[in-house]
Amino acid sequence: MPVPLAPYPPPPMPLTTPDNDYQSQLVCSGCQNLLLYPVGATSVCCAVCNAVTAVPPPGTEMAQLVCGGCHTLLMYIRGATSVKCSCCHTINLAMEANQVAYVNCGSCRMLLMYQYGASSVKCAVCQFITSVGASTSATEEQKFNT
Repeated sequence: MPVPLAPYPPPPMPLTTPDNDYQSQLVCSGCQNLLLYPVGATSVCCAVCNAVTAVPPPGTEMAQLVCGGCHTLLMYIRGATSVKCSCCHTINLAMEANQVAYVNCGSCRMLLMYQYGASSVKCAVCQFITSVGASTSATEEQKFNT
């Protein structure tokens, strides 16, 4: 007598990644983890620290900077003049690209960034104070703009 064979199990469903048109991302205001959320959400609750982070309105341009106190990457709405770090509470100046200039440290040659128009800048590595003039900052800026 023939034994009936069971049908083969269905093949596993392929893993699909969400389409970027339907998701966006932001940095958690509590633990600084990257959060993914569906477009249209007004806030996101972090699964790690349970902090609720407000989602900026659609079309808002965002910018990033590294906190001067704890070196955490911070995201902020472009055009803000200062950003408070949620980790160490340092108030960071948010400058646009045309508000900063660059110069190499006069002692250790480390590339330094400073507010355009400053007369000197102190190196965080060797503590040397480098005087900056219009000719130095213009030369350094030309290197980065080309």
